Amino acid sequence: MTERYDILVIGGGSGGLAHAQRAAEYGAKSAVIEYGPLGGTCVNVGCVPKKVMWYAAHQADAFHHAPDYGFDVTVRGHDWAGLKARRDAYIERLNGIYERNLDNRGVTYIVGRARFVDAHTVDVDGAIYEADRIVIATGGRPMVPDIPGAELGITSDGFFELEERPQRVLIAGSGYVAVELAGVFNALGSEVRVVVRKDRVLRSFDAMLSSELMNAMDKSGIDLETGVIPRSVNQTADGIVLHAEDGRTFGPADAVVWAVGRSPNTESLDVDKAGVAQDKYGFIPTDRFQQTNVENIYALGDVTGREALTPVAIAAGRRLADRLDGGMEGRHLDYKLIPTVIFSHPTIGTIGLTEEEARAEYGDGIKTYQSGFVGMYFALGTNKQRSAMKLITAGDDERVVGCHVIGEGADEMMQGFAVAMRMGATKKDFDDTVAIHPTSSEELVTMR
Repeated sequence: MTERYDILVIGGGSGGLAHAQRAAEYGAKSAVIEYGPLGGTCVNVGCVPKKVMWYAAHQADAFHHAPDYGFDVTVRGHDWAGLKARRDAYIERLNGIYERNLDNRGVTYIVGRARFVDAHTVDVDGAIYEADRIVIATGGRPMVPDIPGAELGITSDGFFELEERPQRVLIAGSGYVAVELAGVFNALGSEVRVVVRKDRVLRSFDAMLSSELMNAMDKSGIDLETGVIPRSVNQTADGIVLHAEDGRTFGPADAVVWAVGRSPNTESLDVDKAGVAQDKYGFIPTDRFQQTNVENIYALGDVTGREALTPVAIAAGRRLADRLDGGMEGRHLDYKLIPTVIFSHPTIGTIGLTEEEARAEYGDGIKTYQSGFVGMYFALGTNKQRSAMKLITAGDDERVVGCHVIGEGADEMMQGFAVAMRMGATKKDFDDTVAIHPTSSEELVTMR
């Protein structure tokens, strides 16, 4: 017997759950199909457990600065396994909360793998479901390079499965996952080496952020190697060794972590049976209203190849329901001016155009303001950490089109400045705002 719904959401991650629940609030008969734990990447192997590990690393770093403030602190070790157990229990509680939230909102939870039969029908492990609207929100997964021995490494998913901390860690990658995991491992006592294909980490971010972070990584003891294209990996008696195309070898290491990008979870969906188009990487393109090339099929979140951020998926999912079920004509997510944070050591907060992007768009019509300093938290000690900030403005009115911060507190200060930029704030608006002293964030409203 075929069950019918107004909406079928394939994928129980942040975006899919947000859409199904918002649609249900408007009265739509909704169902979510998911074969794994609810919450998707973010809750299970992404943002949430990552932030727990960042907090652990942050705590370890605080112990180093405690003597600067008169404390005699002795740290006798770190219980990685105990931390993992508490972290996993926390995630399991969140999984339960997500399931209860679906039930409370009247959303049906279907456990299993979905594949398309046609544009209105899906098969979930032999059970058939039909819907007026189908939303693909299946997310993505970490990539593993296609080289001999790659299976000897782990991905970010495998990082969260580690029962003990490896002493020697080799991380391949230059993006936010690579630098975040490098910071965690390093702060908790591992010897860390990061290898990148090009000349710097965080290549898609403003060059100032990349330069400052690389300097901080070097100062903290992380070894960074550039121009490394992995060719193969092999196991030796002393550990795992990575071989590069240019003949260099790296290792031996106790763990090799691949942080080289993500692929969409689309290969088992049979989207071709519904006529849904994909790009050459398997991502599902959509228009600004999250609609695919098929009229009643939508996609949102990481599976679209757009900004792979949990709040982006949630916002897109809710706006889609607002428009289709809540009567808000034209409602959609504006993918410009999306703030984001990298939980590196130190943290990075950024929104808007990089300087390179701003020059390409506005030419000589941009002006930059920059500041570098040591935050007050580090004033009493010898191990000082730099903060750096950059504002990029455009036009005669000097509208702020880019804001980039690295340093203590960058993660928390960025949200408010993101609101200001969304409202069209100019440099004069920043200048006319009274500074909060003593804070690092005051630098953003006192630059000249």
